[in-house]
Amino acid sequence: MIRKSYVDITAGQVHLRSRAGTGTPVLFLHQTASSGAMWDKVMDRWTDAQPLYAIDTPGFGGSFDPDSIPSMADYVSWIVEAADALGLARFHLIGHHTGAAIGIALATAHPARVASLAMIGPGYLTTDERTAFAAKLGRPFVPVRSGAYLLQTWEYLRVGGADKDVALLHREMIDTLRAWKARPHAYSAVWQQDFASLFAPLDCPTLVMAARDDILFPYLARARDARPDIAVIELETGANFEPDLAPDAVAKALLAHVAAVG
Repeated sequence: MIRKSYVDITAGQVHLRSRAGTGTPVLFLHQTASSGAMWDKVMDRWTDAQPLYAIDTPGFGGSFDPDSIPSMADYVSWIVEAADALGLARFHLIGHHTGAAIGIALATAHPARVASLAMIGPGYLTTDERTAFAAKLGRPFVPVRSGAYLLQTWEYLRVGGADKDVALLHREMIDTLRAWKARPHAYSAVWQQDFASLFAPLDCPTLVMAARDDILFPYLARARDARPDIAVIELETGANFEPDLAPDAVAKALLAHVAAVG
């Protein structure tokens, strides 16, 4: 059974989904502007015994709203503090898109805490590419009386691939509307991150993967070329929502990755 709960950290309450188990825990981090709900299908398919935790990043889902614009270091600090509150000394870390960016920053800052790292949609971008992404993704919207922002958000998610499952599109709409303040802040932290400089010295068992219709798929080959020692998986489909649209393939790949580490 996946249970929902909160843990208290210095800045506020962090909401999470969890499943009890034994062994080294697995910690899941979501993309912007989703929540831990994006990992439900993968958690349901997790056949090994490890405890599972899917955290709502502050500003998203049921977690607290930050008082100021967070840096990537802030996100890392909050996740680590939540892990401390949960008693997770060491864990397998799995992140999707923004969750991957937070994950690699956490693995770099706290290498002793991370047993392994898996990233779906790693943002291996140049400075110019990050600037281009910042110009077209994560533009802030605010609620207006006309409701025009509702259709704009729906279209943004539809174009991103969520319309492959209308229930997914509906859920992501709710999560994105809830995170209207946090969404541009999280993206800003991602576009400021020099992923390549963190990826090159990464020193833990690592898997990177993406679907061929994921917006970040073109950069998967760049990660492969930079670190041929790291496992790379290309998923046939999944758009920007692989854990929801390709849960069997994602769970199979992640289970094998974690099992190989032990």
